Amino acid sequence: MESPPGRFRPEFFCRQDESADPLFYDMPRLVVHIDEQAVAAVAEYLGEVLPAGAVVLDLMSSWRSHLPEDHAISTLVGLGMNAVELQENPQLDERVVHDLNADPALPLASGRFGAAVVTVSIQYMTRPVEVFREVRRVLADGGTFHVIFSDRMFPTKAVAVWHSLPDPRRRAELIAAYFDEAGGFVAPQFVDRSPSAQSDPVYVVRAARAEGASRWAGEGAAG
Repeated sequence: MESPPGRFRPEFFCRQDESADPLFYDMPRLVVHIDEQAVAAVAEYLGEVLPAGAVVLDLMSSWRSHLPEDHAISTLVGLGMNAVELQENPQLDERVVHDLNADPALPLASGRFGAAVVTVSIQYMTRPVEVFREVRRVLADGGTFHVIFSDRMFPTKAVAVWHSLPDPRRRAELIAAYFDEAGGFVAPQFVDRSPSAQSDPVYVVRAARAEGASRWAGEGAAG
């Protein structure tokens, strides 16, 4: 998967609403941001890829993590912006309130997690490369990072570069570029898990921390 040219200029991460994010996210939003078919597709995907017994990081978490009910992970840690939303999430074992755009350093131990997930929120990251480096730090050797995205968003808080790339393949290339610039990840892969043409789409860009081999030898890197 190729990275887009001329990447990561400061203006890429400007937003229509540049007010402090805690103001925007202060009011709990106890709604899902993709439709039921897409939610089910995310749950099915996570049930397939999250390793049994692992500690998993749900980055930019909210009141739902979309894991299947019978998931076999040991611990789910949610890091998000709103304490009420995190408290309402029944799947979380631990909750951390933290603003990644203000401080991309994760207040979490190095090498703790077997996997990390960010679901339909990557478009709001203003310092994605720094966050991806931090995710690499907290992943164990061979740990995987799954960036799930769709086509919905709060438009005033999505970064300019996301708006400029409406095609999902180009957005996937942008996420791959974040992985590449962060360093230390195996070549990212693009996966389309959209359940149907009538539902919200579901796409994933995923990569493993470089010390471990890819778990998807049967699927080539997209590009």
